[in-house]
Parts: sequence; C-alpha cells; structure tokens
Amino acid sequence: MARYRGPKNRIARRFAANIFGKARNPLLHKQHPPGMHGAKRKKKSDYGMQLDERQKLKAVYGVLSQKQLVNTYKKALSRPGNTAHNFIDQLECRLDNIVYRLRFSSSIFAAQQLVSHGHILVDGKKVDRRSFLVRPGMTVALKPKSQQMKAVLIAQENTHREIPEYLSLEESKHTGKLVAIPQMDQIPIPLPINIPLVCEFLSHTN
Repeated sequence: MARYRGPKNRIARRFAANIFGKARNPLLHKQHPPGMHGAKRKKKSDYGMQLDERQKLKAVYGVLSQKQLVNTYKKALSRPGNTAHNFIDQLECRLDNIVYRLRFSSSIFAAQQLVSHGHILVDGKKVDRRSFLVRPGMTVALKPKSQQMKAVLIAQENTHREIPEYLSLEESKHTGKLVAIPQMDQIPIPLPINIPLVCEFLSHTN
C-alpha cells in the first residue's frame, strides 16, 4: 500500500489531538476544527459516530485501509475472548507500530517506511511487511547499517515518548522485544477511541 501523504495537521485538528506525535504540536497553530467558522458541531447519527471512531483509529495506526481494518476485525472475531481487545491487540502488535513504540522512528509513517525499505530485523531476519504480527518473545531490531541514520538518531533522542511496559528496549543494541500481549490500559493512544464502536461498524462491512 502506498505511503499516506495527506494533510496530517488537518486530521489532528479535526480530532483536537496531536495524533501523529509531532514535536511541534499542530494544534498550537490552528486550535479549531477545519472548515468555515471552525466547523460548528452538529448532533451525529450512530453511523456518524462509528465513522468518527474508525477515522481516529485509522489515523493513530498510520491511516490503514478499510480492507486492512476489516481483515483485522475478522481475525479478532475468530479468536477466543473479547473481540475489541483482540482487535486492538493485533493493531498494536503490527511491526510498523512496534518500531514506532520502540522509538526507532519519530512517527508511525516513518516507521512504515523503515519497515518497507528493509531496515528492520525480526529475530535476526529482515521483515519488510508492515502488517507482520509481532508475538511475545520476538525481538525487533534495526539493521547495523541503519542504526546511524539521521532520522533514527533524532527519533531516539526524543525521550519524552515513554516505552510501553509490554515492550523492553536495549537502546545501546538498537533492539527491543515484545514481552507480553498489550493490555488496553497500557496502550499509549493519544486520544480516546471507542474500540467496541469501531468493531460494531466493521461488523456491518463486507
């Protein structure tokens, strides 16, 4: 899938949150939602609310396609346990997202690029598929030749982004590990998202 190149600041303003973790908060420039007169809010239908929650989720995880979200939902539905929890776990354990959480990149989009360009190793083997599902115990590392890339070094200096407790990081070795399946309250999502509402929306999508 092509890399998203759309207006990220517009999405951040729409949901009033620095979704993409930019060092310079886009909301400092224009605090109001996009549109004439700050897009006055109207009461939304159930469908409209579901659509908004889906859009938030897509933005947080790198603007995934509808097909990717539906496939992820179907896999979550087929697993035992809470479907909403299974769904967010799968998104959180995508390789591109793990690369971002480990601070190998400054944004989810930069993480997608690192993966697709072959800079990432999983258990010592190159994996260039962004949707690859990282499982507990797997190690994720930067290739030795990629460790001194300027973008990588800048990302690693940004220590205000904490490493989630379900990940461990050996910074000196540029290596991290997924130590456990993420719990809902451990996932550092930058804005509240109603995951069950997203699942309800996807359940009606073929």
